[in-house]
Amino acid sequence: MIDFPCAKINLGLNIVERRADGYHNLQTVFFPIPICDALEIKLMDPKFPSVSNCDLKVTGENANCDEADNLVVKAYNLIASERAIPRVHAHLYKHIPMQAGMGGGSSDAAYMIRLLDERFNLDMGNAVMEAYAARLGADCPFFITAEPAYAEGIGEILSPVKIYGDNIKGYKMVVVKPTVAVSTKEAFSRIKPHSPQYCCRDVVARPVEEWKTMLTNDFEESVFGLYPEVGAIKERLYEEGALYAQMSGSGSSVFGIFSPNAKISKEDAEKIFEGSRTYVMTV
Repeated sequence: MIDFPCAKINLGLNIVERRADGYHNLQTVFFPIPICDALEIKLMDPKFPSVSNCDLKVTGENANCDEADNLVVKAYNLIASERAIPRVHAHLYKHIPMQAGMGGGSSDAAYMIRLLDERFNLDMGNAVMEAYAARLGADCPFFITAEPAYAEGIGEILSPVKIYGDNIKGYKMVVVKPTVAVSTKEAFSRIKPHSPQYCCRDVVARPVEEWKTMLTNDFEESVFGLYPEVGAIKERLYEEGALYAQMSGSGSSVFGIFSPNAKISKEDAEKIFEGSRTYVMTV
């Protein structure tokens, strides 16, 4: 059985307060985008000599990760600790870039929960799967349904959101991932929590052309200061005609939303952002 964990971007990201447990409460809109990994599971023969009940193999252009400590394995172990499921072989093909603010690892974990539920007829339902996912990461629950959502708390409190233009359907998007790797811990250490002037949930219901002055990512100031090349990508996207551009999550990927009739191809983007990984899609 195979599925395709998708990436996400944040439409706005505001850190509103520091919690007593050291985490931060935030406000953001999670939006799924068609950049995907591939995750396959197969039953493991009882005689197969594996030291792990989830025998994971990771391949792909972004396969630089620890297989034994992967969130896919952690997702399996979490479900297996409370429900009777067989041993499995898992193959994860990594296409979503790492350290990009696109939620690739969280998506892989959530989709593993989904695959186990379907393959072994666990009949957990979305609410139960989201509760399991929340134990693996703050943004993991979003990927159980992978539908646009307004997120609060540390990212685990989800509610439906209305996005202008039928979820900006038909708009073009360019995502640029530079070679820079941003430490999430360091990014949070430089944040000064505050209430935003506009709530991202309300802004995304307005025309995209109005987002530039209203929809903000609080991580940009500190990340752009440390890594000016990331900020330069955002400015170049605007120069190329983006209606809205923003860094996703705590970085380092930056996306630009273009009108449906924009003339920009993957070949164009690769030339403009030479040295970075680029993706061009219609959302």
